[in-house]
Amino acid sequence: MTATLKKMSALLAVSVMSLSMVTGHAMANGAIGDHVNNLHAHIGEYTEEVEWLESKFGGVVDAYANKDKSLKSDALMEYWEEVDFHSAIETQYVPIYASIWQGIYGVKVAIDDGKPIDVVRHEQEKLNHALWQALGAVKLASQYQKRGLVGEVQTTEVEPTTGPAVIDDIKTRLDRVVAKYAEQLNEVATTLVHDTYLQRFEGVEGDLIAKDAALVESLEKDFNVTLPQAISQDKGVDGVRSVVETMQSKLDKARVLLVEAEKGRKDVF
Repeated sequence: MTATLKKMSALLAVSVMSLSMVTGHAMANGAIGDHVNNLHAHIGEYTEEVEWLESKFGGVVDAYANKDKSLKSDALMEYWEEVDFHSAIETQYVPIYASIWQGIYGVKVAIDDGKPIDVVRHEQEKLNHALWQALGAVKLASQYQKRGLVGEVQTTEVEPTTGPAVIDDIKTRLDRVVAKYAEQLNEVATTLVHDTYLQRFEGVEGDLIAKDAALVESLEKDFNVTLPQAISQDKGVDGVRSVVETMQSKLDKARVLLVEAEKGRKDVF
C-alpha cells in the first residue's frame, strides 16, 4: 500500500465513522437511497456510473471543441446529480466529494469563459481523476462497512452528547462547508459555519476556556471572521479548504483537552 493510499485509508476511517453519526437525509442534493448502507453490493453500479460520467463530461468538452452552439455547460451538474454515486461519495468521504464539485466547476468556468480547448481538457482530466479517486474511496468505505467498523448512515441527524463527539461532529461539518462552497452554494456554506459555531462549538467553550483560553479565542475568530471571509471573498476551494484544515488541527487539540476534562470529572466521582 502506497503512502498516499495509507493516508487516504486513515482519513477515510475517521470520516466514515464521523459521518455515520451525523449524516442526514438533507446531506445530498437528492434523496439518499438505501444503497449507501450496502456499498459493497453496488460497487459494480458505481463503477458503471463513473464510466458514464466520464463519457458524458467528455461529450460536453467535445461539443465545446466542435463549437456546438447547442452546448449547455450546466449539463455537467445535471449529469453528476443523476447518479447514485453522488450520494455514495457524499455520505462517505466529503473531501473528495468537494473535489469533484471543484472539478465540475473548473470545466464549466473554462467553457463559459471561452478558454482554449487545451485548458478545458486539462480541467476535464482533473475532474476525471477526482471521480476515480472517489470510486476508490467508496470501495474502501465498503470494506469498513463489511467489517462492521461503522454504523449505518442515519436518515435523521443525531445530536452528539459528549465533548469529544462534538469536536468530531464539528470537523465533519467543516468538511461539508468546503463541499457546499465547491458547489458554489456560498450562502449555504456560510450559514453552516455560523450554525456549527452556535449549535456545536459554543456548547463546549466553557470546558475549553478552562484548559486553553487562547485556543478558544483563535477558533472563535476562525468561525466568525477567517472562514466566513474566505467564503465571501471567494478565495477558491483550495483557499477555503486551507482555512478549514487549519481549524481542524486546532480542533484536534481541543478534542484532547475535552478528553482530559471528561477524565478529570470521572476521576472526581
